[in-house]
Amino acid sequence: MTRMKHLPAALAAILFAGGVCAATAEEAAQLGKSLTPLGAEKAGNKDGTIPAWDGGLAKPAAGFTNGAKRDQDPFAGDKPVVSITANNMEQHADKLSDGSKAMLKKYPSYRIDVYPTRRTAAAPDWVYANTAKNATRAKLNDKLVPEGAYAGIPFPIPKTGAEVMWNHLLRWRGTDWQKPFRSYLTTAAGKPVMTVDGTADGSMPYYYKDAADKFNGTYWTIRLVNSGPPIRAGEAINGKLNLDPEKDSSYVYLPGQRRTRKLPNACCDTPTPATAGVMSFDEVDIFGGRLDRFDWKILGKKEMYIPYNSNRSLKGKDADLLGPNHLNPDGVRWELHRVWVVEAKLKAGQRHLAPRSVYYIDEDSWTGALADRWDANGQLWKTLWSLPVTMPDLPATTSITFGFYDLVSGTWFVSDLVTEKAVQYKQVPRWPEATWSQEALSGAGLR
Repeated sequence: MTRMKHLPAALAAILFAGGVCAATAEEAAQLGKSLTPLGAEKAGNKDGTIPAWDGGLAKPAAGFTNGAKRDQDPFAGDKPVVSITANNMEQHADKLSDGSKAMLKKYPSYRIDVYPTRRTAAAPDWVYANTAKNATRAKLNDKLVPEGAYAGIPFPIPKTGAEVMWNHLLRWRGTDWQKPFRSYLTTAAGKPVMTVDGTADGSMPYYYKDAADKFNGTYWTIRLVNSGPPIRAGEAINGKLNLDPEKDSSYVYLPGQRRTRKLPNACCDTPTPATAGVMSFDEVDIFGGRLDRFDWKILGKKEMYIPYNSNRSLKGKDADLLGPNHLNPDGVRWELHRVWVVEAKLKAGQRHLAPRSVYYIDEDSWTGALADRWDANGQLWKTLWSLPVTMPDLPATTSITFGFYDLVSGTWFVSDLVTEKAVQYKQVPRWPEATWSQEALSGAGLR
């Protein structure tokens, strides 16, 4: 894993350089040249199985309107180049995560259909411009908190694992949106149980391009209001994530109590009410937590099979995607992409249910596509996944739906499933600041 494949010598030298956090002017000058504007290698691979980046997909399909379903597959005519099962897994083992291999071994019905690689990731020009500025001005302080970054990828030429993870946390996915969704926990016996049916209102103040002077470090805000299942109808939660995790805050409204309460420990391996306690806070969207409990290390950049451009997962009914033990393989598109491989190991003196994790971060979009987590006994416990989809109207390629497979218990979970929703990640005008207040949370949750 530590061996770098097809990585230019100059970039390899940058990766393993120590002590300097910001890129030099010479390094940053490669953005838009040998590197994409967001920091990926622009060239394809030597085998031709990964093409060169040519600008991504930034033009919506004819007839698409904001707020409509995003289930139009821009590559519906593609056929798989290979289908991987337990029978031929060893031929492709170097391009599979530990979790993917474990799923192939555990379930004969599990299959990875690999399609031609389409490098669709894109962003607005102003995000590219700010990314170039961040390359030389952003750095991590001794608390692993970014300083000097705004409105772009903070570390497009990363040198540390923590920088790669901040690129994932601060990746471009729009500024303000609304997303009705459902979540399901499927039992080991194969029965899906709906845990959430609600609407998420979200924003990324970090990307308010006209508000740099007002930015207070809060980079992500969310309000989730549940309409079901009946036992959870009326529940509501809001959260604010800050570059400085000591300033994070989350509140929950419980309709049975008619009260809004502050969550005392809204981080790390604490179960999050947003998933009915099925996922921990730092498992949301592959990784959504604070970094300071772990030591982060780049294991390398590697060509891997990851879910990508899976707009097909947004089509049909929920049941079409929900298999008894895993997602229906017909609904997931996999592609070969270069990913940053980052390992997290628990620091001495800290506690966490998963003392070791490995994350696979797409180099083009900085979206976390896969992750594996080991328990305190060193046993591979969970494999996490997301389903990046292309959104040319933003433009962006990023995830909507995510979840995990529990390799020990046999249960699995899918969150933010929008398949049956008429609105699938709608861009909206900037949410008023009052949206995230405790009063608004109480009002939204009344039933």
